[in-house]
Amino acid sequence: MKERVEILEIPFINTSFSDMVEILADQVDREEKTFIVTANPEIVMHTYEDRKYKEKVLTADFIVPDGNGILLAAKILDKPIAERIAGFDLMMKLLELANLHKWSIYLLGGREGVNQKAAERIKAAFPDLVLAGRHNGYFNWEDGKLSNDIEQLKPDIVFVALGFPRQEHWISENISRFSKGLFIGVGGSIDVIAGEVKRAPEVWQKMKLEWFYRLLQQPARWKRMLALPKFVIHVLQSKK
Repeated sequence: MKERVEILEIPFINTSFSDMVEILADQVDREEKTFIVTANPEIVMHTYEDRKYKEKVLTADFIVPDGNGILLAAKILDKPIAERIAGFDLMMKLLELANLHKWSIYLLGGREGVNQKAAERIKAAFPDLVLAGRHNGYFNWEDGKLSNDIEQLKPDIVFVALGFPRQEHWISENISRFSKGLFIGVGGSIDVIAGEVKRAPEVWQKMKLEWFYRLLQQPARWKRMLALPKFVIHVLQSKK
C-alpha cells in the first residue's frame, strides 16, 4: 500500500510517476474498476467549499498530485510528495501503453469538433490501440444511455474530459454501472491533443510557471487562479 499525504483532508498518493503508471497498468491488466482524480489546488479548494463534491472525490481509488502547488503544500506541512503527476502526462503514457498492449479506450468530453480531432490524432499517433468509442461533452446526464453504451463497449480506459467538477461527479455517479475500466478525469487534455490549446513549453514547466503560461493563453481563467492564494492560506492555517 502506497503512502498517502493528506492536504486539506484530501489524501494524495505519494509515489513517483513511473510507479503510478505501473500501478494503473496492473489495474487495467486485472480488469479492476479504477477511479483516478488528477487534483490540483483548484480542485482541492473546490472540495473545501463543496461538501458533495468532496464526498465524490474521496470515492476515488487514487488522487494524484497534478500541480506544483500540491507539492508546495506538502512541503509546508513537512510531508513532502515524491513527484508531480500531471494529468496530461499520465494520459499520454496510458495512451502509449494502450498502443503497446492493444488496450481499448473511450474518449468522453469536449466540443464535437475537438473530440473528433483529438480522436483522429490519437489514432494516428497510436495506431495499435483500439478506439472503442467517443462522445462529446454534451449529453443527457439523467437518461443513462451514454453509460449503457460505454458498458456495452467495455473499454479498458475511459478518458473523461468534462472539466472539474463535472468529470468527477460523472465518474463517481456512473462507475457502479460498469463491469471494468480505468476512469480518469483529464480536464482540458483533449484540447491540447486536438491542437486547440498549447501546453506550456518545457522551460516554463521546469520553472513551475505552467499555470502562468495557461493564464496568458486563456485570460478568462484569472478568476479560477484566485483559488491558488486561498489554497496556500488554508494550508498554512491547517498546519497551525
